[in-house]
Amino acid sequence: MNPQNGNAATMFFDDLGLRGAEPVLLVHGHPFNRTMWAPQATALAAAGYRVIAPDLRGYGENPARPGVTPFAAFADDLVALLDHLDIEQAVVGGVSMGGQIAMELWLRHPGRVGGLVLSDTSPVPETEESRTLRRELADRLLSEGMEPYAGEVIDKMLAPYNVAALPQAAAAVMSMMCATDPEGAAAALRGRAERPDYRPALAALPASVPCLVLVGADDVYTPVAEAEALHALIAHSRLAVIDGAGHLPGVEQPEAFNKALLEFLADNRSGRQAAR
Repeated sequence: MNPQNGNAATMFFDDLGLRGAEPVLLVHGHPFNRTMWAPQATALAAAGYRVIAPDLRGYGENPARPGVTPFAAFADDLVALLDHLDIEQAVVGGVSMGGQIAMELWLRHPGRVGGLVLSDTSPVPETEESRTLRRELADRLLSEGMEPYAGEVIDKMLAPYNVAALPQAAAAVMSMMCATDPEGAAAALRGRAERPDYRPALAALPASVPCLVLVGADDVYTPVAEAEALHALIAHSRLAVIDGAGHLPGVEQPEAFNKALLEFLADNRSGRQAAR
């Protein structure tokens, strides 16, 4: 897909389910691609939803651009994709960096968001120290490639016990990380370093835009306490803690993750119907 906006990225995406069904837009994290959502896309399409799972610019099949990719650019790319598909509004879900991009989409284009699903993510901006670390990691990926980094973080992306217990999941996560273009990952990290504070926008989230906060019980990047703080910030949110998972519960425990997601979507649908 080539949006009309000349600044937008070429978008590669999966589009599953019936075209007239309620749309759910799923945004992957760093340094992954749209295939991480396969268990969710299959389950949601089977339950009667339309699922859009794109590759972000610089990830998966989307070509990388050197420099900096601001989160505003990611959000605008996703809106261009919704425009291309004639989708006015969608439930927008994301994991980790993808969750932050979902927050950015709400900040920039609130009318396009019918609900939020925020998995293992944080609305808090970077500190000076963490901004420096993001930029240093970007430089390192460009000089070393993805494999050394992937080897270091696999037991943080997944709960350490799942690296051995779920070899297929671990192999898939390693494959996604190693296949990512370092230019795209570095550009995103530099943009991530400059992201704003999303807490004011999320605190103002109206009841008409329900939110589900999910977190792996053993996530070390965004621990349960951070998910609880995010849940407390958003008055009309619900929280689901996924046992037996780390930073990627949709990969590690897809059945439990999908159950929480489908229940949220069903309640969201019922609430809208009752309000008519």
